[in-house]
Amino acid sequence: MKITTPVVNAPCWVELGTSDPEAARAFYLELFGWKTRTDARPEAADYTQLLVGDAPVAAISPIVSPRQRTAWLIGFASADADATAAAAVENGGRVLKEPTDIYEEGRFAVLADPGDAVFTVWQPKAFKGAGLLNEPGSLGWVELATRDTAGAKEFYSRVFGWSVTVGETYTQWGLAGEDFGGMLDMTEQFPPDVPPYWMPYFAVADVDLVAERAAALGATVMLPPTEVPGGPRLAVLHDAQGARFGIHVVGTED
Repeated sequence: MKITTPVVNAPCWVELGTSDPEAARAFYLELFGWKTRTDARPEAADYTQLLVGDAPVAAISPIVSPRQRTAWLIGFASADADATAAAAVENGGRVLKEPTDIYEEGRFAVLADPGDAVFTVWQPKAFKGAGLLNEPGSLGWVELATRDTAGAKEFYSRVFGWSVTVGETYTQWGLAGEDFGGMLDMTEQFPPDVPPYWMPYFAVADVDLVAERAAALGATVMLPPTEVPGGPRLAVLHDAQGARFGIHVVGTED
């Protein structure tokens, strides 16, 4: 992700909804060296920001519905959350949570694309989004896995105005000439019960070291450290509660 500060229509935040927030906090703090800042207001429901230094980079919260899976959610910045939600519906998506004000921090909505990959949009007010991007311990890339790549290209280009660069094996998303994410086709290698999803990659200085540390802390290594031709060294993991995330060498994505 070459975008280093939150930009409208680009990734601006990532948060984990999990069945075990306490275990997740212990795991990710040890893995990435994050610090925590928990919202003490009762209505915040144990929402915890994760920090690199003093910069917020992610958050953890309990799952709030029996239908909610433990998963990382990608947030995209919006100039108008209501308008973005309406555009998603007009282009075949769904609104899972209507645009809602979060104190004086901003306005957000939870949406799904036509393939049912879930994401959020954030209209910033006091809270602008991640204080770091593409630095060690922060969000460095986002990736959509879907069974309808053609539909996804049309949906996201219409809703967010993203550029689409199609390679031999991988499609990249971009904005204003800067690529920030990609897309995988969910072929037969994905079990049929795995739904489409968005996944974050966190930037790290040493993929092998962090993958080894994650495994020692109880994570499952789904893709061991791998050198991508023309791209970064990366790995994909599941935490102990089943949330999928990636890591890649900081600053090396194309």
